[in-house]
Amino acid sequence: MEKIAVRCSVAGCVALSLLALPVAAIERADPAPFMHLTQELMDAIPPGRAEVWQRILADDAIVIDEFGRRQDKAEAVKSIHPFPSGFSGSIEIRDPELRLHGDTAVLSGEFFERESVFDQKLLVRYIFSNTFVRRDGDWKLLASIDVTLPTAPPALDVRDLHVDDYPGTYRYGPERAFTVGVEGGKLFYTTKAGGKRVALDAVAKDVFMDGGDERNLLVFRRDAAGHVHELIERRKFNDLHLVRVEASSPH
Repeated sequence: MEKIAVRCSVAGCVALSLLALPVAAIERADPAPFMHLTQELMDAIPPGRAEVWQRILADDAIVIDEFGRRQDKAEAVKSIHPFPSGFSGSIEIRDPELRLHGDTAVLSGEFFERESVFDQKLLVRYIFSNTFVRRDGDWKLLASIDVTLPTAPPALDVRDLHVDDYPGTYRYGPERAFTVGVEGGKLFYTTKAGGKRVALDAVAKDVFMDGGDERNLLVFRRDAAGHVHELIERRKFNDLHLVRVEASSPH
């Protein structure tokens, strides 16, 4: 999704007054002025105010977004255009932290984004880091990066799902295997005896999302006879293949 407007907790009038403070006042490592600069950039995106990005970005700035796209200043400024009709939203800055090192300041934290797409409500969380440098008495954004934080998706009601088809041992190397089981009608897997159970949430028949930190997709594959014979863990746009070596009782 495109970046959308920030609504941080710092009131606009207060933030503006903080920006007017002399450099010495900012040395106290107050994150508010840098939060406001970040807010200005985000607020400029919905109406397509590219001049705000032109003003705040350093001439040698690098912007890396949640999709891994890398832009210099000219590319970032050129990419600013109004949101299409039907799209809106806000971002709350949570848990901001500032590292101040002379003429360099690093603001990090979480973007808590609420989106509306034709009245459908979405929620996305990002971890971000903005590096500012002081040039000619002004703070400029030199480097910006944010990554999407994997979170639990909404549950789906998948029809004709037979969880008893999947329990068993799926091996991908010597002494390396996933053991899939069922408890209370819900699938889980472990990677070693007595290990942590990772929940599997159904996305479609034979397709699940795990409850681990990365929220990987697990796809069970069937042979010509319709029996599950393989498990694919799709993670970071790569597939890890696990061969079913043993079926087990679902409970």
